[in-house]
Amino acid sequence: MNLSRVMVFVLLVLILGVPFVLKPASVADTRAKVEKLIIITPHVQQISAEYGPAFERWMKRAHNRDVKIDWRGPLGTSEILKLLQSQYNAAISRGELKSDGNSFSCPPGTVSYDLMFGGGSYDHGRLKKGDGVFATITDAEGKPKRVNVPMSTPAGFSQEQLLAWYGPTNLVGTQPLYDKDQFWLGNCLSAFGIVYNKPLCEKLGVKVPTHFSDLADPRLAGWVALADPRQSGSLTTALDSILSAYGWEKGWRVLREMCANSRSYTNSSTKPPIDVSQGEAAMALAIDFYGRGQAQAILAPGESAADSRVGYVDPPGEVAVDADPVSILRGGPTFELAQRFVEFLMTDEGQLMWQLPSQRDPRGKGNPKNADGQPLGPRLYELRRMPIRPDIYTKYRSHFVDDIDPFTIASKATPGKWRAAIGPMLGAFAIDNAHEQRQAWETVNAARAKLGSDDPLTKEIEAMFYAWPPTTLPDGRVLEFNESNFKEIKAAWDKNGFGAVAAVEYTKHYRETYNAIVEKGKSLR
Repeated sequence: MNLSRVMVFVLLVLILGVPFVLKPASVADTRAKVEKLIIITPHVQQISAEYGPAFERWMKRAHNRDVKIDWRGPLGTSEILKLLQSQYNAAISRGELKSDGNSFSCPPGTVSYDLMFGGGSYDHGRLKKGDGVFATITDAEGKPKRVNVPMSTPAGFSQEQLLAWYGPTNLVGTQPLYDKDQFWLGNCLSAFGIVYNKPLCEKLGVKVPTHFSDLADPRLAGWVALADPRQSGSLTTALDSILSAYGWEKGWRVLREMCANSRSYTNSSTKPPIDVSQGEAAMALAIDFYGRGQAQAILAPGESAADSRVGYVDPPGEVAVDADPVSILRGGPTFELAQRFVEFLMTDEGQLMWQLPSQRDPRGKGNPKNADGQPLGPRLYELRRMPIRPDIYTKYRSHFVDDIDPFTIASKATPGKWRAAIGPMLGAFAIDNAHEQRQAWETVNAARAKLGSDDPLTKEIEAMFYAWPPTTLPDGRVLEFNESNFKEIKAAWDKNGFGAVAAVEYTKHYRETYNAIVEKGKSLR
């Protein structure tokens, strides 16, 4: 190699290397010290946009640590569970989860995420159970045994700390605020009520709803928007609360009539409130923050919530109020940092993010301040969720966007344990027979109007409309579908694919029944 080529090579090395040599050490050191917390969530982006920066500011102020949250989502809870199941099962196949016969351990980084933030207590209960995640262990007798592996892990806070956060009673209505073993901890509350279009209700001659049974008013035929409970866990929770509040007989009757009034079924619980706000539906079941958020989204500048053409109501004493939890994931990258995030959620600062006016709203000028004199609450988006700490309502309720106390409105009804029936039965008597059910419902109401409720034909048609299909079990026994038999029927559904076979038979039964009702009612037209 000649001298000129050597000089060119040396100069090239100098040109490329100088920026790295001269780079300030402080910048490199700062980047090296930034800690990362990875959170998977079903929450809308407004929540991550507020809670991410707020947690990062709190960690710097309270612990002098530079932290960055890496958000993964929003994803549906069912998608999140499937993703986590695949990661844990893969880890088990690699031999990374170890068992001593009583519990499981795995190294940090076994899975990609530190926390699951958001979703209902039912879904976080599935994390605790290890739903769909299995490992084989050796039992006390030396025999192999297939067991579920929990996907979440206890958060590790003291009982004194839990008492300070949640108070002496771990309940809202009949639902727990946190898992007693700390596999999940509630950080806010969700209710499942009714969103309604005020002008449309007035046009149809129906009153503003105050009870779930108001959705069964025949004048709402074709004007109720619903999600498919087989695809929406939140809608299933809402329907389950109706069954629990009203009991088996009245509860299922209300669900049938509500579905008969439906105009459509969507695959997401976020869509019905939008349909209501756009005037495509008069009423819908909705999660509270979807309903309130939609009412707020259509307000003109300067308008108050009372001016909105969309309203939302939690039927007092009937509404299900459920914890919206956070779970620390087993084998996540940074357990201690995940603990800090949970701790932040439960501070006054973290709790008030859910209900204070945003700092860009004129009302936000009156928000409480933190120890540094900075105003609390969200900076850009009003989240309109309900904090979970009872004392927050005592101390700060006058500052809330929504004047509400979930601890006073929550249903006290004991859950009926019929949730598993909702998807299959609504699929059969409503969703997969939607057109036929609506025609039969029209016939029922025509008979009531023209013949009266006491007429024999009216009674016959009503009996057919509300009847249940028989269930022929694999062993040949035939059971009536009722409250006393449901446990046995559900057990049969869970074995060897019988549930899918039964669903086909139920759907066929209802289609034939509805067509028979319409045929009987031809004389009423």
